[in-house]
Amino acid sequence: MNRRQFCHSSVAFGVGLALSGCGRSADDARLADTAIPAVSLDGADIELEAAAVRELGKSLAGPVILSGHPQYDTARSIWNGMHDRRPALIARCLHADDVSQAVSFARDNNLLVAVRGGGHSWPGNSVCDRGLMIDLSQISAVQIDPDERRARSGGGALLYALDANALQHGLVTTAGVVSHTGVGGFTLGGGYGRLNRKYGLAIDNLVGTTIVTADGQTRHVSANNEPDLYWALRGGGGNFGVVTEFEFELHPFDRNLLSGSIFWPIAQARDVLEHYAEAAPRYSDDMYIGPWMGAHPELGEFVAVDVVYDGDPADGERELARLRAIGSPLADSVAVQDHLVMQTINDEPFAHGIRSYAKSGMVGEWTQGLVDTMIDAFDPRVFLASHVAGGAVSRVSETATAFPHRNAEIMLLFVSIWNDPAQDDAMFANTRALYSAIEPYMGGYYDNIDFDRDAATGNYGPAYTRLARIKGQYDPGNLFRMNSNIRPAG
Repeated sequence: MNRRQFCHSSVAFGVGLALSGCGRSADDARLADTAIPAVSLDGADIELEAAAVRELGKSLAGPVILSGHPQYDTARSIWNGMHDRRPALIARCLHADDVSQAVSFARDNNLLVAVRGGGHSWPGNSVCDRGLMIDLSQISAVQIDPDERRARSGGGALLYALDANALQHGLVTTAGVVSHTGVGGFTLGGGYGRLNRKYGLAIDNLVGTTIVTADGQTRHVSANNEPDLYWALRGGGGNFGVVTEFEFELHPFDRNLLSGSIFWPIAQARDVLEHYAEAAPRYSDDMYIGPWMGAHPELGEFVAVDVVYDGDPADGERELARLRAIGSPLADSVAVQDHLVMQTINDEPFAHGIRSYAKSGMVGEWTQGLVDTMIDAFDPRVFLASHVAGGAVSRVSETATAFPHRNAEIMLLFVSIWNDPAQDDAMFANTRALYSAIEPYMGGYYDNIDFDRDAATGNYGPAYTRLARIKGQYDPGNLFRMNSNIRPAG
């Protein structure tokens, strides 16, 4: 094999960064010749010995990338452009054994750890300053077993791959609403999606995982194998280890279904929202209607609903008829179309590199006061969006999984998007003001999204005690703390 072929082959397998003559830099971990400044779990300044860093580099099949390497800036970048952090080391893992070596290195050196799955953490927990970033982006394969109706997804896979591969076999599972979101963070936090009223949350379809825990062990977890950990992983976030594979139940599905969005001018918001509040309890499990409010350069200020109907389109049209008859819509794209149309519709507004801030809250019941406040407090600079629950989500006991909000009818999301760093403070303030106005009608929040709170605030309710005990069993030193953190019980 000649040099060009060798380099090309190496890059294809994700190891080219560690090969001399194929773009390897003197900053690669295997050549580290000086101690590397870093930060400990408790925030103290530490130094990583060069010999230890070289050993880590040698122990991994994938590269360990240091500052100054040609791909360092790309590797440390995540979706939300607000977070410009510089890890001391980036371990680009190729399989669970690599993850085990990286976790053990971090534990032995008391080193701060961030885990990057899809890199879509809104609060930026996928990357850290001066710690170790465990990068799962190369563990991204999705395999479908159509006979068993199972999907096996790598910990670094994106939701698009999960959707697209399953749909090729006439199958589906609940996935989120931005297709470049990572499967890992989405699932571990609960996993809302436009099909959850029929099939449940992502965690309700999670039948097993492969996870590397803080002791460096690789564990295969299911309802029958380490059931306490299986319970905790379904809603407890990234507190318990690094998941390198997820196994999901799949469901028969016709990918051509009734879906789309309807927009009305903001002046008609009361008619739309009052109708929704009255009609929502009667919608079938096949029907997902998610209201939202915002502004668009062409449509102006609006109220809208996203629609997905997983059933006979004629039946869906009948369920939708009264809502469609309200006022004079600005636009109506609801039609029979491929499922991936709606699953990718938010990809462009939430493109990589934007700056974004979000808060969330759970609504147990639509009330007239909530509708009035949503209208009175409307701010066109902030998207007020939603994830709809009920149906199959609410039929799971609140204690069957670690996810604590089974009885919420809907989750409201307060989202700002901008590009200029000079706007940061203003956009934070706008989002918090809208949230504060509506907060009296909400209880609890979605841990995956919120910047400002963590699990100790009581969001998990009675589940927290059990989660803390399991955390103490599998991560007594709280190695995995860059998340909505659950403190380990002694």
